[in-house]
Amino acid sequence: MRLPPLLTAAALLLSAGLVHAATIGAPAPAFSAIDSHGETHSLSDFAGKTVVLEWTNHGCPFVQKHYQGNMQSLQAMAADGGAVWLSVISSAPGKQGHVSGDEANALTTERDAAPTAVLFDSSGEIGRRYDAKTTPHMYVINAEGMLVYAGGIDSIPSADPADIDRAEPYFRTALAETLAGKTVSRASTRPYGCSIKY
Repeated sequence: MRLPPLLTAAALLLSAGLVHAATIGAPAPAFSAIDSHGETHSLSDFAGKTVVLEWTNHGCPFVQKHYQGNMQSLQAMAADGGAVWLSVISSAPGKQGHVSGDEANALTTERDAAPTAVLFDSSGEIGRRYDAKTTPHMYVINAEGMLVYAGGIDSIPSADPADIDRAEPYFRTALAETLAGKTVSRASTRPYGCSIKY
């Protein structure tokens, strides 16, 4: 059977191991990106550490809900456990959520946030590789480089901060279990929020 050219190219990339989609229990897809200070970070730079990936968009009400203290608390928890926290902005230029480096740094200060770095993914390449769909969309990579959690921040898909305390904290639990060297009890959950503006 003769495959169409695009399918043929995809098959060749897959057979060559050049396409690596995010899969729970498998090595996390490699990436490199420039941060809000103009520095380049690669996932391989953080070998041996737990890495959190947080897809974000400051204009999204679901993100705003968690940046009234919850996300900052989670970032502090990650830092206390020696983890790296990378906030990823995949909004394309001209689309809602896209910001400059200076704007991203101002947002970090205004929100009293403390990510290790804010990464730009304007092409959407990293987001698509991780199949990131919403903001927030949370991922945990363990110290061995394996993807151990992908999904929502919690169980109540609302933009109301009052719901945070009564929600099941999916991501907090996954992060705590990873930092404790345990198997994540619920490795995949449904994310909720605004669609990523690829």
